[in-house]
Amino acid sequence: MELKNGERIDYVNDSLSLIQDPEGLTFGTDALLLAGYIEKGYSNALELGAGTGIISMLLLKRDKLSRAVALEVQGEFVDLIRRNGQLNCLEDRLIPIECDVREYSSFGEFDCVFTNPPYMRADTGRFNLSSKKTIARHELYGDINDFVKAAARALKWGGSFYAVYRTDRLCDLIYAMRKSGIEPKRMTLVLADTEAMPSMVLIEGRRGGGVSLKVTRPLIIYSDKLHTEYSADMQYIMDCGSFGDGFGVKNGKS
Repeated sequence: MELKNGERIDYVNDSLSLIQDPEGLTFGTDALLLAGYIEKGYSNALELGAGTGIISMLLLKRDKLSRAVALEVQGEFVDLIRRNGQLNCLEDRLIPIECDVREYSSFGEFDCVFTNPPYMRADTGRFNLSSKKTIARHELYGDINDFVKAAARALKWGGSFYAVYRTDRLCDLIYAMRKSGIEPKRMTLVLADTEAMPSMVLIEGRRGGGVSLKVTRPLIIYSDKLHTEYSADMQYIMDCGSFGDGFGVKNGKS
C-alpha cells in the first residue's frame, strides 16, 4: 500500500493495520471504547464522522456488523477510509461516503448508527479553519443536534444509536437524543483512575424506545494513579473487544 506524504501505518487491536495522518485525529481510547460498547448482531450500520474508519473496521473484524457505511466530511479522510478498507481486506463491507451529516438522507435504512462526534462548540477555543484536527474536534460541520438528527433519520424504528462524548456536554447529548426520538437506554461514565472525575461518557439509545435508562457502574481505565496498569475491566475490553459483566450486556444485546 502506497502512503501519501506524512502518513504512517500503525498496527492496532484485532490485527488491524491502520494508515493514519498525524495532521488529523489518530486512533485513541475513545474509539476503542465505543467499538467495545457496541453489541453484536447488526446487519447494516452507519458511522457518522468516521475519520480513518477505525471504529467501523474494529466492528467488522469482530463480526459485530455485517456491513458499515462510513460517512466523513473531509475528502482526504474518505480516501483514507477506502485505502484502510483495502489494506485490511474489508473493502467489500466498508463503504466510505463523503458527505456533511446535515445533508445526509437515508431514511430508515440502518439498524445501528454510531458516532464519535466533534465535542467542542464552534465558538470555543482558538483554531485554524484549515486544520484537519480542528474540523474533527470542533462543530464546524454540524453540532451534536445535527449528528443525532442524522442518526434518527437513518435508523429503522427500534434501531440502536451509540455515541462516545465528553461528560461536560452530556446534557446536550441527552437533550438532542430525546428531541430526535432516540431514547437513552444505557450509559457508562469513564474515569482515568479511581480518584479522577469522569471525562468521557458512552451511551446507547433506541429509536422509539420506552423511557428507561440503565446507568451502569463506571469504567475505570487504570488501576493506579500513575496510569501504568490497566484495570481488570479495561484489560477485558482490550483482550475481548467488548465490555464484560456489570455494563448492561445481556445475551449479546444490551
